[in-house]
Amino acid sequence: MIIINGDFLCRNLTGIERFAFETCKHLDNLIEKNQIGIYIPKNAKTIPDYNNIKVIISKKECKVFPLWEHLEFGKFVKKNKYTPLDFSNVTPLGTKGIVFIHDIYAKLYSKDFSRFRDKLINKYMCLMYRYATKHAKLLLTVSEFSRTQIANTYKIPKEKIYVIPNGWDHFKEIQPDNSIIKNNPKLQDNFYFTLGSLSLRKNLKWVAEYAKKNPNEKFAISGKMLSGLVPQELEILKSLDNVILLGYVSDEQVKALMQKCTAFVFPSYYEGFGIPPLEALSCGTKIIVSNAASLPEIYENTAYYINPDDTNINLKLLLSKEVESSDKILERYQYKNSAITLCNLLKKFLQ
Repeated sequence: MIIINGDFLCRNLTGIERFAFETCKHLDNLIEKNQIGIYIPKNAKTIPDYNNIKVIISKKECKVFPLWEHLEFGKFVKKNKYTPLDFSNVTPLGTKGIVFIHDIYAKLYSKDFSRFRDKLINKYMCLMYRYATKHAKLLLTVSEFSRTQIANTYKIPKEKIYVIPNGWDHFKEIQPDNSIIKNNPKLQDNFYFTLGSLSLRKNLKWVAEYAKKNPNEKFAISGKMLSGLVPQELEILKSLDNVILLGYVSDEQVKALMQKCTAFVFPSYYEGFGIPPLEALSCGTKIIVSNAASLPEIYENTAYYINPDDTNINLKLLLSKEVESSDKILERYQYKNSAITLCNLLKKFLQ
């Protein structure tokens, strides 16, 4: 039996966790009963109501994710001779399972991991990349960009890596909460919106520099990102009157902001995929994204592109140009499609 590592249910549904949650939800409708199971920590934030995926709740909590991965989850799959399926760039040592490596950021940008704790995370992730690429029965990723980088870095044939992309269709179910706009006078007229992050690769440095150069253009930034910025960037953002730091906002508030903003800005210099611009496109919103990493592959001619290292640009002039309709992109990248591809790849393990 294939057993999914349910540790993603202990974290907020962003990025990898969203991908895992939504893909499993659709996969549940494609398999026969009990062909696949999911092993869920006792302290999971939510327990999915699956029809066909067998839910197994551990007596143990997941408090330290590597300990859960290699001790509790690893012990469980080895004892029962199950095949582990991990969505989160990791896999239990001593097993040969099915692994998603979304990107190899930690390997290629080790300089971004400067603090002691971050360096430990970096070493752990690099260990997991190396182990998975060498031992996985089935290696999966989310874009051709990541597929090529993984193959070239770890010297494995591209044909051994399969691409299953992210989606946006979860956003259909989210109802916008406009209270965040009604209660903030600075959001009543034109503003650019971006999602903050603890990760340096999200490149809020670009927003800080551009906003400083263009005091008449407003930026709203959501997310608990302040502790992840270097002091200089933090001080710049806090000092600018045209930057609105919103802190944490709900999915419902994010959707309201995406619908209201002039454009959604995503200046990341490294992404294995990049989900938020898809969500913005689904709202009919213009997107401004970096011409770096996987983003041109995913968004093709539906986006307005910027250089993540250059803020000498006029966004208003950029947005005056024409781009292609997003219909094709939105039809292609949906979790229901990802689940079908995954299900087809898993068939040889289900017999």
